[in-house]
Amino acid sequence: AAVEPPLRWEPRCRQQLRHLQDGARIAARLPPRLEGRWVSTGCEVRPGPEFLTRSYLFYANRLFKAYQFYYWDPSCRDPSYSLVIKGKLRLRQASWITRGATEADYHLHKVGIVFHSQKAMREVASWINQTSGEGCSGFLPPGRTWAPGALYELLSAKTERDCTAALGFAMHELSLVRVEQHYQPLLQPQQSGSRLVEELYLGDIHTEWLERLHYRPTGYQRPLQSAMHHVHPCPACGIIYRADEHHPPILPIPAQLPMQLSGSWVSTHCEVRPAVLFLTRYFIFHGNNHTWEGHYYHYSDPLCKQPTFTIYASGHYTQGVPSSKVRGGTELAFKVTQARVTPMDQVTVTMLNSSEPGSCGLAGSWSTGVEQDITPTNGCLALGIRLPHTEYELFKTEQDAKERSLLYIGERPTDGSSPDRPDKRPTSYQAPLVQCAGAPEEFSNYVSLKYLGKKDANGNEALKPFPVAFLLFIALLVLRWD
Repeated sequence: AAVEPPLRWEPRCRQQLRHLQDGARIAARLPPRLEGRWVSTGCEVRPGPEFLTRSYLFYANRLFKAYQFYYWDPSCRDPSYSLVIKGKLRLRQASWITRGATEADYHLHKVGIVFHSQKAMREVASWINQTSGEGCSGFLPPGRTWAPGALYELLSAKTERDCTAALGFAMHELSLVRVEQHYQPLLQPQQSGSRLVEELYLGDIHTEWLERLHYRPTGYQRPLQSAMHHVHPCPACGIIYRADEHHPPILPIPAQLPMQLSGSWVSTHCEVRPAVLFLTRYFIFHGNNHTWEGHYYHYSDPLCKQPTFTIYASGHYTQGVPSSKVRGGTELAFKVTQARVTPMDQVTVTMLNSSEPGSCGLAGSWSTGVEQDITPTNGCLALGIRLPHTEYELFKTEQDAKERSLLYIGERPTDGSSPDRPDKRPTSYQAPLVQCAGAPEEFSNYVSLKYLGKKDANGNEALKPFPVAFLLFIALLVLRWD
């Protein structure tokens, strides 16, 4: 009997794509319930880079107390200083800009800082003395000796003193709020059922330091999880929950993974980007010849159920070198040489058909669900895609508590531009992708959620066109309303 060829797509990749298409059975209350404590699930990286963990406590009377713990290292084991932030939060209406989010107003009452070394105290004092106004110039006199556990006031609403700007500190993340609930299956074989997981999404941090103080978020940063209802296992959760400004969390030593890109990687959630894009991602990296294929699927809703347009892109990438700026990261350059676009709704079709002839595929020929190659027109002016195109990237791989391999790819510039110069290389990361298959065979077909479950010519279940716009074009603002 003839031997059937192996399925082209690893079952785990197919399962994860279905999971995302189903909306992962996520519920999001409007307005959200914030009462309780929310904690980081690991070491977070903000643009700069800054390494931190967070622990936020919201009270029923709308008051909150937040801890931000800052570190010298990307494993969050060497604390620099801690901030304790007190204030009041008022939830407002559902956001008109970011679907599924709630807008909020906040007022800060106090911000205090505790230094964890003389070096940290000296560095922060230098920032404040150099960049702050008269009211902060003498925040810490030169030569002041570090006092372990001493709390210094950075901001006070009563005295109208605010010395936080030198730290790039703002709590504008509280102006955009979303809480998601889903159920995690119990891991033990002898157990059945599932446990509730609650995640708190707060507004994103601008990738440009000087913009952070007045930027109003339209996307999210890495979510906090409920201290009561979080994903298990979570080695960091209990450590961060028990911490305070005098006892910053020291996270477990992470497993060191070499940068192994080869294989298939897929989104773990419906992802949100500023200004406002919802999407899922699927990548295949061919390590033998350093080529990649990227699939991005864009949506108009926060559960990734209403597709707007898709992009398939491919090209090659350079050998990675360790980042000197972001410890633990790897620097690569990606070249995009080919791209195909599929409009998935009438608004996008109309926009593409209105584009200048010769600037985006065959003029006036776009229709819903029909893919076009935009390589012959050197990209698509209407979508801001130029071909060929090079981007300077930052990657890292990690292993989570379930021993799954995770891939972090550099965060896109908040202003919608492209990291097309080495000095624009990211210093922070997007939401992680999970590896769903090892090094693949060469493939020519690409996946579409539309065709999940269809049979191929051999009777095997096949996954055909799944155009999911590659990361390199995440900043494209196709349906932006001014």
